[in-house]
Amino acid sequence: MKHYLLIAAAAVSIPVLAQTNTGWQTSAGVNIALNQGNSDTLLAGANILTLKKWDKNEFTAGADGVYGNNKDLNTGERVTTAQNYGAFLQYNRLVSDRLYFLGRSDARQDRVADIKYRVTLSPGAGYYVIKNERTTLAFEAGPGLVLEQFENGPSTKYFTVRIGEKFTHKFNDKVRLMQEADFTPKVDQWENYVLNAQATLEADLTTKLAVRLTVQDTYRSEPAPGRKSNDLRILAGIAYKF
Repeated sequence: MKHYLLIAAAAVSIPVLAQTNTGWQTSAGVNIALNQGNSDTLLAGANILTLKKWDKNEFTAGADGVYGNNKDLNTGERVTTAQNYGAFLQYNRLVSDRLYFLGRSDARQDRVADIKYRVTLSPGAGYYVIKNERTTLAFEAGPGLVLEQFENGPSTKYFTVRIGEKFTHKFNDKVRLMQEADFTPKVDQWENYVLNAQATLEADLTTKLAVRLTVQDTYRSEPAPGRKSNDLRILAGIAYKF
């Protein structure tokens, strides 16, 4: 039986976002891991991130997705092990060099976790505790509205409080770390919450290509029936910047 392991990466472009003359900074990438032989597995992920800063305005948007399956070599049946997709956008209006007001929207679907959809709408305010050419650290907070539905369950909506944190650091001109986390509990039931965290280490190969390692973690205190609270993903690949 043939056995091989393939790890590949490819670039994805969205021309509307790639208008460098308007100040957009966009990066996108795909990573794929395939194993055949004593096991038959597939894991693929893709992401795109774009941002623009002008005057007293900051705009950021992104999307990502992960899909994976595993084949039972005895029965030939394939079982989905990962299938989640998400997107977000955020607009900041600077009041001073460090203080800003914001509006943010997040949407995610996770079939394996039995989440049909979860949409969060949250205005708020943020403050850069650290802001220089190498390092930024900001904290954000504000009210929010969550719309969600579990698979085969009723749709629900409830108010939340979003508490967020964002950190970036440039080790040098080629290596950087980007990290963020947000905590969204129910306003009337703080023990019922969702905690999302992500960290990405990126190193430039050329002016356009970079290798990227991303760790994503989602913790839901009250998951769907029969599901675990924590989901951890580790993705490695190559990103294309334009």
